[in-house]
Amino acid sequence: MFPYAPAVNAQPASDPIRFNRPCHSQIMNYGRGPVVFREHLTVIGVIILRKRLLGLTRLSRQITLLNFQPLSMASESHFKESLHNLYLEDEKHHRNPSEVKMSQIVLPCHANHCGELSIGQLLKWMDCTACLSAERHAGCPCVTASVDDIYFKHTISVGQVVNIKAKVNRAFNSSMEVGIEVRCEDLYSGHHWSICQAFATFVAKHTDANKVQLKQVVPCTHQEHVEHSLAAERRRMRLIHHDIMQDLLNPKNFQRSVSEENLDEDEALPTERTRVESVELVLPPHANHQVNTFGGQIMAWMENVATIAASRLCNAHPTLRTIDMFHFRGPSQVGDRLILKAIVNNTFKNSMEVGVCAEAYYGDEPLRHINSAFMTFEVLDEKGRPRPLPPIKPEPQEGQRRYQEALARKKIRLDRKYIISCKQTEVPLSVPWDPSNQVYLSYNNVSALKMLAAKNNWDLSSKKNNVSLYTMEESQSLCFRVEFEMEIPAQRAFILLSDLGRRHEWDQHYTLCKLLIRVDEDDFIYQVVTPSISKGGKDQDFILLASRRPPCDSWDPYVIALRSVALPTHPCTEEFHRGEVVCAGFTIYEVSKSVSKISYYNQASPEVLPYISTDIAGLSSSFYSIFCACRQYLLDNIVNPGIHCSSLDTQVVVTRQSSWYMALQYCMAIT
Repeated sequence: MFPYAPAVNAQPASDPIRFNRPCHSQIMNYGRGPVVFREHLTVIGVIILRKRLLGLTRLSRQITLLNFQPLSMASESHFKESLHNLYLEDEKHHRNPSEVKMSQIVLPCHANHCGELSIGQLLKWMDCTACLSAERHAGCPCVTASVDDIYFKHTISVGQVVNIKAKVNRAFNSSMEVGIEVRCEDLYSGHHWSICQAFATFVAKHTDANKVQLKQVVPCTHQEHVEHSLAAERRRMRLIHHDIMQDLLNPKNFQRSVSEENLDEDEALPTERTRVESVELVLPPHANHQVNTFGGQIMAWMENVATIAASRLCNAHPTLRTIDMFHFRGPSQVGDRLILKAIVNNTFKNSMEVGVCAEAYYGDEPLRHINSAFMTFEVLDEKGRPRPLPPIKPEPQEGQRRYQEALARKKIRLDRKYIISCKQTEVPLSVPWDPSNQVYLSYNNVSALKMLAAKNNWDLSSKKNNVSLYTMEESQSLCFRVEFEMEIPAQRAFILLSDLGRRHEWDQHYTLCKLLIRVDEDDFIYQVVTPSISKGGKDQDFILLASRRPPCDSWDPYVIALRSVALPTHPCTEEFHRGEVVCAGFTIYEVSKSVSKISYYNQASPEVLPYISTDIAGLSSSFYSIFCACRQYLLDNIVNPGIHCSSLDTQVVVTRQSSWYMALQYCMAIT
């Protein structure tokens, strides 16, 4: 559960602030339901006043000085949630202990010949800021392990100010995720705008041989809770990213020859003319305080040779737009020689991909692979629009391999940007599913539910026998949440509720639920059929991606996320009206070893809203009967779990690699 504020203590007699006794029927409502207090006098105003007088930085310290007691009508859990929401109200004044800020004015020495800030210089500043944040949290030296995809929205000109903010989102064992936000400021107009956002992974390194065990990050604001929760899903995506890329780039799975592109031999440019090779001697100014080559410096050198390669193709100054996720394979020290190689792998309509490789050696030792990256460039015209680029003619064998892999990476890159980077309201409902975008659809599925659950502006619509219905209207969409607590271990509730094949046993709206594809042990695709609301109307069917996630630590809930996808093998038919689910699913918190708090969320689409509209209007309580049936279903299956075993658990658990191979074979079969 969330970290709640400390228990309420009596006010010290010496405290200069005094409270009058108002009518004890005053009610405070902070989004989680009403709580009545005997002692209450404009609590928020008092907190702000005391904060200014005493200069305290933690809202929880203020709450311990208040003299109020909850009445018996408020349960302990609701009381704690209200205190937690009070704590979150101080979000504007809270500063993460690991947060580091850097501001740099762009000078001519930082810019290229166009007067724009070199991306290599920006990467150095970003890496430096993130490293300082990681070391502030770890209390020991840290090194850059990887950087996720970076999308650069705008360029930065000489004279403008770059503001970089970095903070640790979550710590694991010896690694941690650092979120980096880059904004630009115009000192003359006062305008601010976003440049990019990035997530870097740092590993803590002790000076001795002992392995570091990092302290956990304690999120204190709504935004920190969201980032803390999503960091676990991003880590999951990083860990399987390499295997997925290897599967998708396998020649057996991606067969596409250069001849299929219908290249014009007269217009195509040979890639050999774009090849760049440069050597750099690592000097003390290039090293960090651990005498290793600064990761940001390596990225800056790589960006430099990539820019030269792109310029040789287009005979103009290119603009770097994206850097794909990359990992540092090994360290480099002062005295090493770094060999940097770059070449254009492929050109598309308005962009090109440049591959860069960094290798190091010292003396007569063999080359060590330090890093590889893929960068996407554009060439802009006078109006700032991307110019069309000429096609390239790849070299035989290795050149053709790079050419084909660039085509596959382009699709993956578009999937990542389209599904992950855009806002939830911009994600289309039924994204076509295939193995190349499965990991990103799964991430979007889980992250959308976690962000919906983290909202704090829920309104209590109705409550009956401890089953509560909350609603929230946001961005022209209506969301609802059904919540209750019951005696069942959270893990058991998670297993039972994640099996959609048994949902018809308690949910009257699920007349059929058929498993179509078992992607892996955590992700499944179902076809769900629901009855029509109107008489004589067609039944509705949904193609749903179900993603289930156990908690990474005590802060996390069990998550079962649902969203619509499209399958070529299951198009719309005359028999059913195809419905869409934007975001839905369960979160299950462990209140104690035998008690769970179960919440169901749904961002109601036009196809889902009719099933719940009468409950929201207060004209019926069908939600109550459904979730009473859900509670009874869980109680009936809590005993003798071996007899009432989930069908998901009885299926053969396959490895992630073989699951992806099966999915790839499926995708190849339908094409």
